[in-house]
Amino acid sequence: MSNTPQNSTEISLDGATVPFYEYNVAGVEYIQFDTSRSGHPEPMVNAMVGLQNLKSGQKLVMINSKPPAGLFPKIENDFSYEVEQLGEGLYKIVFTARNEAVSNTNFTDTACHG
Repeated sequence: MSNTPQNSTEISLDGATVPFYEYNVAGVEYIQFDTSRSGHPEPMVNAMVGLQNLKSGQKLVMINSKPPAGLFPKIENDFSYEVEQLGEGLYKIVFTARNEAVSNTNFTDTACHG
C-alpha cells in the first residue's frame, strides 16, 4: 500500500527527514508526510516541521503507526486534529490551525513524552 497521495507534488521543507507532498482535494490544500516506518523522534520532528510550514487554509496530514500522543498536548492550543485508523497498523492524523493569529506552539520542542 502506497501512502503517497495521488496527484501530489513533492515539496522540500527545511528540517524534514521524510518526503512531504502537497495536493488539493475538493478545493482544500493539504501537505502530507508518512512516518509510519520511522523511529523516534522522526514523527515528532516532522510533525513540527509540517505544522510550522502550514499556509493559511492548508491542512497537515500525518500517516503514522500510532497516534502521536506526546504531540497533542504541545499543539492543542493552536491546532485541532482528527485521528482516523486506516487499518494495517496505520493512522491518519489531520491537523488544522485553529486561527490565523500568532502561534504559541514551540516548534523546536520535539521531545517525545507520550
